[in-house]
Amino acid sequence: MKKLFLFFLLFSASLIAQNKVKVDLSNPNATISTHLYFLQSGSYAPEKAGAVIYGYNDMKAQEIAIKLKKIMDAKSLKVDFSKVPTDSMYSDTTFTKGGNQYILFPKKMPEIYLEKNENNWYYSKETSLKVLELYDLMYPWYSEKLQEIIPEVGHRKLFNVEVWQYIGLLILLIISTGLFYVLRKIVYFILNKTQHLIINISNDEIKSSLKKLTRPVVLLILMAFIKNTLPSLVLHIDVYNFLFLTINIMVIVFWIYVFMKLVLVIMSIYAKFAESTDSKLDDQLVPVVRNFLMGMVIFAGLLKLLTLFGVDPVTVIAGASIGGIAIALASQDTVKNFIGTIMIFIDKPFHIGDWIEAGTVVGTVETVGFRSTTVRAADTTVFQIPNSQLSEMVVNNKGLRSFRRYTTNLGIRYDTPPKLIEAFVLGIRRIIELEPSTRTEEFNVEFAGFSDSSLSILVNVYFVNLDWANEQSSKHILHMKILKLASSLGVGFAFPSSTLMIEQFPEKLTFDTNYNSDENRIKEILDAINLPQPDETSHNKF
Repeated sequence: MKKLFLFFLLFSASLIAQNKVKVDLSNPNATISTHLYFLQSGSYAPEKAGAVIYGYNDMKAQEIAIKLKKIMDAKSLKVDFSKVPTDSMYSDTTFTKGGNQYILFPKKMPEIYLEKNENNWYYSKETSLKVLELYDLMYPWYSEKLQEIIPEVGHRKLFNVEVWQYIGLLILLIISTGLFYVLRKIVYFILNKTQHLIINISNDEIKSSLKKLTRPVVLLILMAFIKNTLPSLVLHIDVYNFLFLTINIMVIVFWIYVFMKLVLVIMSIYAKFAESTDSKLDDQLVPVVRNFLMGMVIFAGLLKLLTLFGVDPVTVIAGASIGGIAIALASQDTVKNFIGTIMIFIDKPFHIGDWIEAGTVVGTVETVGFRSTTVRAADTTVFQIPNSQLSEMVVNNKGLRSFRRYTTNLGIRYDTPPKLIEAFVLGIRRIIELEPSTRTEEFNVEFAGFSDSSLSILVNVYFVNLDWANEQSSKHILHMKILKLASSLGVGFAFPSSTLMIEQFPEKLTFDTNYNSDENRIKEILDAINLPQPDETSHNKF
């Protein structure tokens, strides 16, 4: 008797509660509230929920309302009533058809919208048609049949999930595991063929990156498969929310991993291409670009993850922009150096290994980093030049020269006879013509003029060896040959001094100013320049 009384009491309370909540279609908020309220377990009244569907009879309207609720649950779409307008004359300015409309989920499901008809708000006819199509796609024919044949024990719930749904989830997990091993080989085969079609480069690093890329790609395919299959299990909306949030987080993480591995594959191909070029600056650019792209992938992935938790990406970007401006103002030198780095890589005023002169710094470029460039001088001193300054300097890139010019003046004594001067000049010319390290098409060896203490012989020559060390070696060979020529001819080199000539001095010989200007002897010495010297090495022969 007590149980019967309690039953009638609860039944009466539910009727009173339903009577209090009436069908209200006066505005978008009221219509959506009516639809969802009368499809809850404690206030289930599908005939009242069907009132929100326009243009269909009662039974069909109830069917559409119920199916729309299931679609919203399966898509994990929750209505935030604080954002739904209560204005009966509301009009969505983004809607192309005009009139009074409201799109319920503009980003996730823009096809579901309400429109005003006369004085009431209903789900539109287009929405009703779309609901029937979506329901057939999301819920296979066997899902409802399966629920009917499952015994009562299968409908017992644990954490809002029925027993048969647990079994369905387990079967779905087993099928996904089997598909993983099958799809892994197929996806790797497709990626490998695609890489060969785009650019036919193959090495161990690229193959390793492709294998690592295969796994997340397969997992993304499986996530899409699971996401499309889950609605057939007809889970509770809270369970859908949890599962879809987990899946969406996994999908974003997998996409981050995919793009990171894709960056590694692309940079491996670019590194292979950079090795084939003469410029070493391309090799230096590889780690810089790789780190930049990795940072962009991680930033975009984190931004996408924040949107899953309701954070507006526009707000995040705006906040990041404001923070970026503040950081930029606080670290202007770092920003200027980074911009200078970009300009160096774009303009390419020098390459790795080039010998440059930048201000007071002279040396070989070793590395170009984000902030500074490393230059090693001839004495192995290392200079770190900020890229902001280097990009504004006048850089003399001697590494781009076709030849290395060398100019010097040889000062010989004033009392040297003209014949020996001419012979000395002619001999130096022959040395330059026969020396393989010099450019024979263009050089100058001339009697340039009269200095304070000597007669000046100009030697202007171009070395074909561009490396600094080879240039010094070439100078050494040229200098030694000139010295040997001067010694053979008897030509003396002058130095700043004053010579006092005394014809007679007790017990002292006078200064010998006699030169051997015999033409035959001079001819023999000049002809000997063309002959190899058997007792000399190639390093110091004429």
